[in-house]
Amino acid sequence: MKTLYFDCPMGAAGDMLMSALIELHPDPAGFVSHMNKIGFNGIIIKSERTTSYGISGTRTRVMIDGHEEGSHSHHHSSSHEHHHEHRHEHEHEHNYHHHHHPHRTLNDIEAVIRALDIPDKVKTDAMNVYRMIADAESVVHGKEVVDIHFHEVGRRDAIADIVGVCSLIHELSPDVIISSPVCVGFGTVSTAHGILSVPAPATARILKDVPVYSGSIEGELCTPTGAALLKYFANKFIRMPLMSIEKTGYGIGSRKYEQAPNCVRAILGESDGSEGGILDICCNLDDMTAEAVGYATKAILDGGALDVFTIPVGMKKDRPGVLLSVLCKAQDKDKILRLVFKHTSTIGVREYSCKRYTLDRTERVIQTKYGPVREKISSGYGITKIKPEYEDIARIAKENNISVSEAVDLYRNDK
Repeated sequence: MKTLYFDCPMGAAGDMLMSALIELHPDPAGFVSHMNKIGFNGIIIKSERTTSYGISGTRTRVMIDGHEEGSHSHHHSSSHEHHHEHRHEHEHEHNYHHHHHPHRTLNDIEAVIRALDIPDKVKTDAMNVYRMIADAESVVHGKEVVDIHFHEVGRRDAIADIVGVCSLIHELSPDVIISSPVCVGFGTVSTAHGILSVPAPATARILKDVPVYSGSIEGELCTPTGAALLKYFANKFIRMPLMSIEKTGYGIGSRKYEQAPNCVRAILGESDGSEGGILDICCNLDDMTAEAVGYATKAILDGGALDVFTIPVGMKKDRPGVLLSVLCKAQDKDKILRLVFKHTSTIGVREYSCKRYTLDRTERVIQTKYGPVREKISSGYGITKIKPEYEDIARIAKENNISVSEAVDLYRNDK
């Protein structure tokens, strides 16, 4: 089972997670180049090799209109209502961020993400991460989610970090994601609400039910962005499982500590699946319209299912019906069950345990005279398959007033 493991002895921040995952990507430079073409206005992502305490890794910087907006590797990023600043941040940085960055609402951020040229699954994941942060801020401040106005987490560089991590996980496509317990640091942090203990309230809320510890380094090691990404994607928070390591990536933060290298380590490899399997959750439906079944299928898939499909079946009293089958990670079972019961008319489901074998999947963009075409590349078991993205082929067909099959021939002949 393809397993991704995050080792977080120095906490986590969005840019550090992205940097570590970039090192696992089969084409790191190509990924960064692609990210700079997805529609982030005024944003350039730069990835560079660096070291921390002799450990070689990658540091990613997000340049906004030619300037780096101040690193947030272990700088707390929160909403306007919950505005924290690290003691080591410079006062002019605080004033610059406070006066020159818009206070975006959740709807504003979702509009930015929806406009990007990225797969729908990545958009859904990124928006879900932001909703997790908004929910935490809402509880901490006793405000409705719609009333939360993001400040630093709503900055364009923070959006780029979250979209970057979601894109990388989508392309690496692990079967299971596991994280170590998270080191959050200790001490206090100066905020607009006074001196608060580490972890800050919103971060602590996000990390509810996640095993955390303070460690030996004073400071705020885990940002809300890092916490939300780990909480959203990780199926479990345990010590490294039994696995065969294939690749290791180090994401280096900008802050330097005297005691240890400031990095997140991401490990990609194969495990026997003992830490998380695949389940088939299914039910028979004979009293829903085709439109309602279609809506339920999309809602469950957007909610984190690996795959959702229907099969026509004959049911009692000679009624035609459908068998709804949902494949999901074992760790996501409760979430998927809630979605199935919410969006379908069923009052009972069946569960089967199964194994899944997949090819390694990556994506690249090729330039043709008909415009850019994204290619999905799947390889493994001695096989390589290349398939163009349907939306790009459909665009070529529409622009040239031809059929989809003719558009495929144009794309192939121009490669």
